[in-house]
Amino acid sequence: MNDYLIVLLFFLIALFYSSIGFGGGSSYLAILSVLLTDFYEIRSLTLILNLVVVSIGTIMYIQKRVFDWKLFWPFLAFSIPAAFLGSQLRLSEKSFFITLGGALLLSAIMLTIQAFSAYRTSKILTFPKRGLTGFGIGFLSGLTGIGGGIFLSPVLNLFRWANPKTIASLASIFILVNSIAGLTGLAIGGSFEMNWEFAAKIILAVGVGGLIGSFVSNSSINVNVIRGLTALLVTYVGLRIVLIHGWGIRI
Repeated sequence: MNDYLIVLLFFLIALFYSSIGFGGGSSYLAILSVLLTDFYEIRSLTLILNLVVVSIGTIMYIQKRVFDWKLFWPFLAFSIPAAFLGSQLRLSEKSFFITLGGALLLSAIMLTIQAFSAYRTSKILTFPKRGLTGFGIGFLSGLTGIGGGIFLSPVLNLFRWANPKTIASLASIFILVNSIAGLTGLAIGGSFEMNWEFAAKIILAVGVGGLIGSFVSNSSINVNVIRGLTALLVTYVGLRIVLIHGWGIRI
């Protein structure tokens, strides 16, 4: 694949995902699995790209004072050790990708529901429910090598936990802390691999895309159309991963 096309592709993915508070890890994994051969390098670079994109979004959300730490901290406190534990598990490449693909297809269904649902009155989630949700999605985050926001955001929207902007801000910092936890787990486990010469241009591309997308997310623009398009992209990525690694079918 042409280098310019690769850079453009990663830029667009970061742009779309960051506009709704995500990092883009699922699509990075799908593309990198075609471009790279080292399984651990794919996971390592995906987490770094996630980290770059959501760091920008998190800073903007903090500046806009969207965060509510009293509501957020149980999700984060329970997800960080869970993400670390998940990253320590050594799945076979086939098991890893089938798990990831299945989780993404489920996430895409919830994203679609979210895109076509009107905002409704918020409901209170108790401390145990917030902690359990954070732990479960944090573990899945560490296991799959993505930040987990793409799982967390649809779940919280279906729970009607808070308004979409508050959930997007939580998803952003959730991805940030769990990407750090996942990278730490890979490093301690001796699984962190990186070709910085290849990675540098992609990191720059997602940084620019994430900056623009985060501005859209923090503006008054209605992002339901972008959320719907993201659901389509996640569906394609999840289906492609399952078919390729489960049955050897390429689409």
